[in-house]
Amino acid sequence: MRDMNKNGKTCRSSLLLFLTACIWGLAFVSQSKGMEVMQPFTFNGVRCLLGAAVLFPPVCLQVYAGKRKRESEGKKGSGISWKVTLSGGLFCGIVFTAASSFQQVGIAGTTVGKAGFITALYIIFVPLLGIFLKKKVPKIVYFGAAMAVVGMYLLCMTERFRLARGDVLVLVCAVLFAVHILVIDHYSPKTEGVILSFMQLFVCGVICTAMAFLFESPSLSQLKSGLAPILYAGIMSCGVAYTLQISGQKGMNPTVASLILSLESVVAALAGFLAFKMGFLKTDQTLTFRQVLGCVIVFAAVVLVQLPIGKKE
Repeated sequence: MRDMNKNGKTCRSSLLLFLTACIWGLAFVSQSKGMEVMQPFTFNGVRCLLGAAVLFPPVCLQVYAGKRKRESEGKKGSGISWKVTLSGGLFCGIVFTAASSFQQVGIAGTTVGKAGFITALYIIFVPLLGIFLKKKVPKIVYFGAAMAVVGMYLLCMTERFRLARGDVLVLVCAVLFAVHILVIDHYSPKTEGVILSFMQLFVCGVICTAMAFLFESPSLSQLKSGLAPILYAGIMSCGVAYTLQISGQKGMNPTVASLILSLESVVAALAGFLAFKMGFLKTDQTLTFRQVLGCVIVFAAVVLVQLPIGKKE
């Protein structure tokens, strides 16, 4: 019975993370479309505040339900560790702000498919960053990193042997999202997923909105023109997907979670191609055979470093 319950929880977590990957993959199209009518900090600020607004009612209900339950048990408070929750939300929010900002600026200088696959490199950076946490890194990770470099070369290098500016920015974003994965893995078992998600989105929304008024020229006309991308990115990508990620990662092996989340790169490439063919995106999203080969190698590297080679599982 215990094994059945464990398998059931694992299947549930896997499904939540798979849905997250699908939502994020489609979000690359909305982010690219949004950059056609507004600047990056404006887009990120609005979408994160919108996502936080969507999560605010569930957060209130969760706190209220927790408080009523404890009162029925003769206890006080909501049972939530607010000190851990506040510190976790602030830390997650700052890292998420940095990662999403680099990604949003970078998307303007590359294609949806390339951005999706470069972002997926965070799967390789997660175990590599473990070195700094004094964790033993399997040799297969280094081999996977070498494969990823080859794939990145085929995917991103131009004939002049240089990375495009957008590709470099998205690569930095991949490193920051790896940090974000590790931070969530640390805090998610210690607090409620919906509350943590709400706080990180609120922090990101406030910071990006402030940056938008300082360095950009946000206007209502921009928001009106980009309403559809903003709604999807805010409600689905932020409000729903990041909550699913935090809930799905709870109790899930972080390497397995990363593998499932890496499927967003496949969804992003397919969604970008279809969006261009349907006329939704103006920028050509077609990938050459050389770039497709690079995508395959990068994705193979991402999968390879997650396989339990040499482990008894």
